[in-house]
Amino acid sequence: MSTSNAAPKTAMQRFLDGVERVGNMVPHPVVIFLILIVIVMVLSALFSAFGAAVTFERINAETHEIETATTEIRSLLNADGIRFLYASLIPNFMSFTAVGLMIAAMIGAGVAEESGMVTALIRKLVIVSPAWALTYILSFVGILSSIAADAGYLVLIPLAGVAYLAVGRNPLAGLALGFAAVAGAFTVNMLIKPLDAVLVEFTNDAARLVDSNSSISLASNIWFSIVSVIFLAVVVAFITDRMIAPRLGVYDPALAADGTMTEQGATLSEQESRGLHFAGLGLLGLIIVFCFLTIPSWGPLRNPDTGELIGNSPFMNGLIALIMLIFLVTGWCYGIGAGTLRTLTEVIGAIEKSIKNMGGTIFLFFVLSQFVAYFTYTNIGTVMALSLSGALQAANIGSLPLLLGFIVVVAIIDLLLTGAIAKWAIFAPVFVPLLMKLGVEPEAVLAAYRVGDSPMNAITPLNAYFALVVGFMQRYDRNAGVGTVVALMLPYVVWMFVLWTALFAVWQMLGLPWGL
Repeated sequence: MSTSNAAPKTAMQRFLDGVERVGNMVPHPVVIFLILIVIVMVLSALFSAFGAAVTFERINAETHEIETATTEIRSLLNADGIRFLYASLIPNFMSFTAVGLMIAAMIGAGVAEESGMVTALIRKLVIVSPAWALTYILSFVGILSSIAADAGYLVLIPLAGVAYLAVGRNPLAGLALGFAAVAGAFTVNMLIKPLDAVLVEFTNDAARLVDSNSSISLASNIWFSIVSVIFLAVVVAFITDRMIAPRLGVYDPALAADGTMTEQGATLSEQESRGLHFAGLGLLGLIIVFCFLTIPSWGPLRNPDTGELIGNSPFMNGLIALIMLIFLVTGWCYGIGAGTLRTLTEVIGAIEKSIKNMGGTIFLFFVLSQFVAYFTYTNIGTVMALSLSGALQAANIGSLPLLLGFIVVVAIIDLLLTGAIAKWAIFAPVFVPLLMKLGVEPEAVLAAYRVGDSPMNAITPLNAYFALVVGFMQRYDRNAGVGTVVALMLPYVVWMFVLWTALFAVWQMLGLPWGL
């Protein structure tokens, strides 16, 4: 990546250039999974030919007695395997429920984004922040912005620079703060978001390699995520105030490039304010409806047999519907108030646009569904997990060191493969069963993945929005480049990774619940 800085490149910049070159050689995720499918086919044939199998003890689900079972690796290249490859192509995709969950969530999110509600809401939160609390509120809102995916990158980061400039602080520090908050904690939120649906579904598919009845809910990491959001918001704000802002010093407007964004968009228009008011009324109405459906003991969304609400109930099992409705209702109400989405036809158009934009993701899911199905059929993951868990149990290494090592591995891989979904599709079938055999809950493995997957997003040039952030910084400093961004983000990445990993370790050692 070229920069506007004519000075000789530092060692760090040369290193990052090398990382970028290597990263550019990494094929498209679809190609990666096609290669992995071929590898699984070949390995299944080889292992099956050598009779690879594992014998283990398990509890019979019907008799609840301990029994001995043997799992063999099945080949995808013999007659049975070829029949499976041919006949299961469509069933594999149709049973891949992550597709349905993602589309349902994006129906609502598409309306909220297209109406302008997400952008206006973020701007409103920035505007009402007191000067003394601006850093902490920006950090908190930046982390929460991941509920709308790209909105944080495209809206919160530049607005953080504008907000800092408006209160007389260095806008580069505001941009760094926004990037660290949006990217460095991307996998956690105080709300359930579409990404959670996919990660949980992959986790359940992997857990069923060990226990066919194993299942975790969409809210399985919610307590850890809520605490992580608060914890990381404080960490990001503290680093900004104590490390980044002092290093940058007083901003020199002479460094700004022509056409720099100053205080443009610092206030909401009358239409936007009315739209947010309408959205609030819509949310209130939706809350009233769901209170009627859940609070009474006879509520139809409670468990009809036990009356339970939090746990195994229609309300929790269909939580994705509530998320979709929140975005859909508030987005449409905002559109009516702001005049951006007035008619049902316009709302349908916003939904269609959102679904069209998912074309690449749906195709990726098609290939992913085949990989998951083939990997499950061969029993490679089961045999690998049982064999490794037996060796690790004998070595008495312990589950916590394995979890911490897993976090480090995910972080390193994230430098070259930034997609959270693609990496978890690879890691889940191996590490979830392995750690389950060591007594670790699937929820804990997923929480460890969240920790490892996020902080590096703020430092790898392979992040799709890294170049965008460089462009934002060049508005305020024409000499800014990749090295500028990396130098600013390194303290965030290091401290967020270390402190968040420590929080995870303490959580695991105390045996605290990860979620619902």
